[in-house]
Amino acid sequence: MTDPTGPGLRLYLAASHAIPLAAPALLRRRLARGKELPDRWREKLGQPSLTRPDGPLVWLHAVGLGETLALRGMIAAMAAQAPEAEFLVTSTTRGSAEVMATNLPPRTRHQFLPLDAPAYLRRFLDHWQPALSVWAEQDLWPGAVAATAARGIPLALVNARMNAEAYARRHRFRGLFADLLARFRLIAAQDETTAGHLQRLGAAGVRITGSLKAAAPPLSADPTALEALRQALAGRRLVLLASSHPEDEAVALSALRDLPDRPLLIIAPRDPARGDEIAGAAARHGLRATRRSAGQGPAGEVWIADTLGEMGLWYRLCPVTLIGGTFGATEGHNPWEPAALGSAVLHGPRVANFAADFARLHQADAALEVGAATLGPAILADQSDRAAKARALSAAARDSIEPLARDLLALGGLA
Repeated sequence: MTDPTGPGLRLYLAASHAIPLAAPALLRRRLARGKELPDRWREKLGQPSLTRPDGPLVWLHAVGLGETLALRGMIAAMAAQAPEAEFLVTSTTRGSAEVMATNLPPRTRHQFLPLDAPAYLRRFLDHWQPALSVWAEQDLWPGAVAATAARGIPLALVNARMNAEAYARRHRFRGLFADLLARFRLIAAQDETTAGHLQRLGAAGVRITGSLKAAAPPLSADPTALEALRQALAGRRLVLLASSHPEDEAVALSALRDLPDRPLLIIAPRDPARGDEIAGAAARHGLRATRRSAGQGPAGEVWIADTLGEMGLWYRLCPVTLIGGTFGATEGHNPWEPAALGSAVLHGPRVANFAADFARLHQADAALEVGAATLGPAILADQSDRAAKARALSAAARDSIEPLARDLLALGGLA
């Protein structure tokens, strides 16, 4: 049976033939600004930089860093059940490629997803010939979805997450999304809210399987760097502010300033380019800050970890992590990365982006909400019991995704 192709999707696919007219020049401008990798930007034109491995290939796509890292648990579960399978992960951002390079599961490689033009997608699919295509969260590229389905390659959508605002944006194009969702043979949502939104957009048979972020393996860390830092930081009380934004830093710096016995606050900003800005904010609070990107060690009260791909170090070193984005409009970041490595989870009041995840942690007394007045005492308190509970939840989540992995493999004829 041919999947429906309504006017919205037909119009999009017709317009997508014009993408190559502008794409090379646009990508070169991004390359000049450092937003593309010099040796890999042509992957976005459908030109692979790696050879295809022998055997059946599962292709998984996620848009950015957090979503891409979350796929690792699913890949591990599928790989254990299908020893002959190989895996390809695609994403769109430079940061996701750079961090994923140090966290690739066995039998897995990374490429950038081509821009959504028929010629680029044809090159990509001709080269990789996947047996199964798995899309994560809510980043659906209409051309890629349609081209994959047209080749008879089974499509699955996993870890889907869609809040009210995202649903409202998509509802205006309900016909287009209904057309796309009809091409997916398996759809798994993180929560009931997302499942309801997907169903109202036209999806059928949506199952609820929770967040893949909870099931992701611990982030990696360079053993030599880890041992050197353990020696350099020996005897110091450590607290991490992870994926921070200005609002989080203001609260953390104020709490640190008011503590009589100050720990070392390691700030890992969401945007590493903000290192200078954070150092200035620390100085205004009367605190001395140093920057790792500048080759400076932890000589003051604040050490700014303004680097990429080192979060596995900081979570291993710091017994307590304050989750960034929870004191401002960002509405939170992933709490499972520190949980998986035994760092206790603290957070502010704004967690809408990960509401179900934080609720799950709170039900097990595995996370603690703090405010400006309570952050300082929470930092100094023993949080080891919460850390152990969070780590156990993360380990249990990795076991829980085996049924979904089995269904995905069956969909691709690999079970």
